[in-house]
Amino acid sequence: MRVIAHRGFAADAPENTVSAIERASRVADSIEFDVRRCGSGELVVVHDEQIDRVTDGTGRVGDLSLSELQSFKVLGSGESIPTLEDVLAAIPADVDLNVELKETDIAGDVLDVLGRVENDCIVSSFSADALREVRSLDRSVATAFISGRLRDEPIRRAVELGCEYVHPRFSLLLYSPLLSRARTVDLDVNVWTVNEPLLARAMAWRGVDGIATDAVDVARPYL
Repeated sequence: MRVIAHRGFAADAPENTVSAIERASRVADSIEFDVRRCGSGELVVVHDEQIDRVTDGTGRVGDLSLSELQSFKVLGSGESIPTLEDVLAAIPADVDLNVELKETDIAGDVLDVLGRVENDCIVSSFSADALREVRSLDRSVATAFISGRLRDEPIRRAVELGCEYVHPRFSLLLYSPLLSRARTVDLDVNVWTVNEPLLARAMAWRGVDGIATDAVDVARPYL
């Protein structure tokens, strides 16, 4: 079972920062991080639409220029929100990337940047439109449909989108045949976000391909 460092092991270091991602890259199989476009057009790595939760600033990522964004510090880190290029430079080529698109219109620019690195990569999103755009631009890039609800019909949607992976919330596997259905259509399954050791063992027992976790201690038995 592969270990995916969710936002660079967000329970152990300020999420999506370069230092967190550098440290996670020393142990994890794959690094998961989130990409948006800021107000001046650059691609930046931050989960929320607003910066209020994770920085000492306030405002929408899409309304702030890169220089404005980088005038604020990610709480507990002394670092600013990084660009996509900053994050990629921190990850060795033998560590996989799991790049989550938080917006629908950034696929082309993200693929351009990813084309400059040698890492194996999955581009993932909750947005079917974003994944369709990835597929239309480059069919060689692996994609994953993310879902937290069975009513999204994640297996059917992943197949329709031509994905190689489905990334469900872990709880969807507890009360449904989602994993066995994924196997019948050759989808790999990486679950999120697994932050308890007992739950990690349960996911390993069920046979998932990977777990995304915030905590390196949860991941340690599988590293």
